[in-house]
Amino acid sequence: MGHHPLAHHGPHRADSEGEGLSRPHTPGTPTFLRPAVAPRGPGDTEHESRHGAQRGRDQDKEYVGFATLPNQVHRKSVKKGFDFTLMVSGESGLGKSTLVNSLFLTDLYKDRNLLNAEERITQTVEITKHTVDIEEKGVKLKLTIVDTPGFGDAVNNTECWKSVADYIDQQFEQYFRDESGLNRKNIQDNRVHCCLYFISPFGHGLRPLDVEFMKALHEKVNIVPVLAKADTLTPAEVKKKKIKIREEIEQYGIKIYQFPDCDSDEDEDFKQQDQELKESIPFAVIGSNTVVEAKGKRVRGRLYPWGIVEVENPAHCDFVKLRNMLVRTHMQDLKDVTRETHYENYRAHCIQSMTRMVVKERNRNKLTRESGTDFPIPMVPGVTDTETEKLIREKDEEQTQHHEHTPTSDQLQITGYMCVCVCVCVCVCVC
Repeated sequence: MGHHPLAHHGPHRADSEGEGLSRPHTPGTPTFLRPAVAPRGPGDTEHESRHGAQRGRDQDKEYVGFATLPNQVHRKSVKKGFDFTLMVSGESGLGKSTLVNSLFLTDLYKDRNLLNAEERITQTVEITKHTVDIEEKGVKLKLTIVDTPGFGDAVNNTECWKSVADYIDQQFEQYFRDESGLNRKNIQDNRVHCCLYFISPFGHGLRPLDVEFMKALHEKVNIVPVLAKADTLTPAEVKKKKIKIREEIEQYGIKIYQFPDCDSDEDEDFKQQDQELKESIPFAVIGSNTVVEAKGKRVRGRLYPWGIVEVENPAHCDFVKLRNMLVRTHMQDLKDVTRETHYENYRAHCIQSMTRMVVKERNRNKLTRESGTDFPIPMVPGVTDTETEKLIREKDEEQTQHHEHTPTSDQLQITGYMCVCVCVCVCVCVC
């Protein structure tokens, strides 16, 4: 009679609190309406601890651990460092050196001597290499820039690209030798991963020299065409020239670097960025190492009487897109295409040539042993299938005559010599 109205609900409330331990709190429920949590005793804590430990052991049994492989590869790669070889080629005066310095924020041409007009007349195409170690946020990059001074500067530029192609093949050959040697741990990769080819902004499209250069190298290296000195053209001229160059690249069957297709699970921003890169070919670029002030900000650009051209302004040129493509998004793909396509083609050609030589020498030795002579039998050079069939017919005719007439000693010698020649010719054709 004198009890508090809530006294009869004490046991019921305790049951509710016990049930509330297993029911999650509904979002939006006021704090004062949440069920009170009963105090835990030492036994409850120990029981939950044992239960949690058992659950952890069960999870460990189901967890193998290979999900940490990306982290392992990342740590190993960062510790080892990366290397990248970039070739720049094109006429002198198109801003190759300035663009390279702008791309990697470094000065690779401190000791360069500029040639005068008389010295350029006698200059031939040469290959120069500059290597610099760059570190950014703990990641080390060994950057090698291969330059081709003198390219396209002569009056007669016939096969002026041959020294460039030979250099690329030499790097493939050196890597192939190192890969086939004993000390394969410390192989230095000097293969050219990308070639920026600078196209002059003056003219209506590609010149014959541009076409011949890219056709001579497109099977050896990833070619990325660049429209140099884009600040000399109006936006309409840049757009028109890009369309013209892309049409001529397709017309002449030139295989430039193709951006990989995006995966279906990529986000829309990445797909949009990839599409913009494909539409930007050739990249219209501006290079400058000068810092100027524009609208209260210090930027890299060029100061003109009519205004300032900013190097890193996407509205002015494609410099940012080119840098992102080379460094941030497609550097590894450029290396992969070099290794899996261009180098593998060279490697397969070398192995085929070596195999052909071994088989030819083996057949040569076999014929020498079967003939019983101490001197090697001379090989018949350049025997075709038609000539082989002709020799076989002549041999059949001689065998027919052999059955009709009694052979003389001279005929036997001729027949024996023809048999040996036919065997040699057949072996050569099989090889």
